[in-house]
Amino acid sequence: MILELESLVAALSALEKSITTWHKLSQATGLTSDDLQTIKSGVIQNFEVAYEQCWKFMKRWLEINVSPDIADGVPRRELFRLSAENRLIDDVGLWMEFHKARNLTAHTYHAGNAEQAFQAAITLPEQGALLLERLRARNA
Repeated sequence: MILELESLVAALSALEKSITTWHKLSQATGLTSDDLQTIKSGVIQNFEVAYEQCWKFMKRWLEINVSPDIADGVPRRELFRLSAENRLIDDVGLWMEFHKARNLTAHTYHAGNAEQAFQAAITLPEQGALLLERLRARNA
């Protein structure tokens, strides 16, 4: 079964575009800190979607290519370990950092949490692109 990767592509693209916009506008004059915070919030929102798409595609690929029930009910660390074992990702620890940042955005809003999620967001596109490349190469 071939995975339809369009939603992952779209999510990663939206995240990259929002990061690019933040970088451009953070250098602009005339924007208030509220303006910049609003843009950062958009980056974080796109991070949430892209992260969710990434782990769900890891899970789908494992179910299709390894075993239909291999990822059922497993903790995220185990999902990432299985994904690394099957060479979909390289760094389980980094993906756990993305997971922690995502959980921060889901459970509470605090400026420190938002900044941590933003920092994770700006590193996700590179890892997501690597995952996408590997999914495409093995999507048969």
